[in-house]
Amino acid sequence: MEWALKRIGISILLVWIVGTVVFLAIYLVPGDPAELLLSQGGVAPDPAAVAELRSQLGLDRPILEQYVTKMGQLLQGDFGRSMVDGIPVGNEIGRRLPRTLELIGVAALLAIMIGLPAGTVAAVRRGGVFDRIASGLAALGLAVPVFVVGTLMVLVFAQQLRWVPAGGFTSFSQNPGQHLLLLLMPAVTISVGLAPIMFRITRTSVLEVMGSEFVRTARAKGVSQPRILVHHVVRNALLPVVTVLALNLGGLLGGTVLVEFVFNWPGLSSLLVDAVNARDYPMVVGIVLVVSVLFVGLNLLVDLLYLVLDPRVRHA
Repeated sequence: MEWALKRIGISILLVWIVGTVVFLAIYLVPGDPAELLLSQGGVAPDPAAVAELRSQLGLDRPILEQYVTKMGQLLQGDFGRSMVDGIPVGNEIGRRLPRTLELIGVAALLAIMIGLPAGTVAAVRRGGVFDRIASGLAALGLAVPVFVVGTLMVLVFAQQLRWVPAGGFTSFSQNPGQHLLLLLMPAVTISVGLAPIMFRITRTSVLEVMGSEFVRTARAKGVSQPRILVHHVVRNALLPVVTVLALNLGGLLGGTVLVEFVFNWPGLSSLLVDAVNARDYPMVVGIVLVVSVLFVGLNLLVDLLYLVLDPRVRHA
C-alpha cells in the first residue's frame, strides 16, 4: 500500500512539473503571443489592438500572477478559450480525444492479438521456420515508416481495390458500419509498427523465462509443456510486455499526427498541429497537459498492475 501511494504521489508531482514547464515554455517563447496572433501577411498590427488583446489574455500581469492564475484554472478543469475562435479549449479537446483514444485502442488490440501469440510460438519453436519468417516480417514492419504504410494502404485498398474509403470520419452514432470502415485502415497502419514491437519483446521475454530455474524444475517434475507455458512462462513473461506496451501507447497519444493526416482522421494530434500553426497557445497548453496526464496515468496503472502480476513487488 505504501508503495502504491508513493507512486501516486510521484505521478502527481510529474503532472505539476509538466504544467510548469509548459507554462514557462509558452511565456519564454520569442515574440509577443498577442502580436503574433494579430499579425497578418507580415503587416504589423495596431499597438492599441495588441495592448487590448494582451489585457484580455492576462499577458500584461506579472508572470507569477499569471502562473498562479493558470494553475488554479487548470486544477478546476478550466483550460481557457481558444485564441483563434474563442471556443472553450476543454470542449474541443473532449471532442477530439475520444477519436484518438479509439484509434490507439483498436491499433493496440490488433497488435496484441498478433504480437503476443506470434512471439510466444516463435520462442517455443526457436530457430524454426515460423520463428525465422515471423522475425523477418517483424524487422520489415519496423523498417517501413508509418507514413509509407498508410500511403500504400490508401493506394491499394482504397484507390485500386476500392474495399474501404480513403479516409475521413463519420461518428458511430450516425453510421456504425461506415465509422468502423474509416477506422480500420488507420488502426491497421499503426498496428503494423506496434505488432513487431510486441512480437519481439514477447519472444525475448518468453525465452528468458523458459530458461529460468523454476521452469527447469517444473520440467524435471514431469509437468507438461502446455501447463508450464500457461501457468509459469506466460504470466512471468507479461511483465516487460506490459511495460513496453504502456510506453508505446503513451507515445502514440501525441504521435498519431502522420496517420491522422494521411487518413484525414480528426483526432487530438491533428488538433495539436493546427493549434501550433495558428499560435493558439491555450489550445497547445491544454493538449500537452491532457496528453501528459494520460501518459503519467497510464504508467501509474502499469505500476499498480505490477502489484497483481508480480508478488515480489507486493512483498518488497
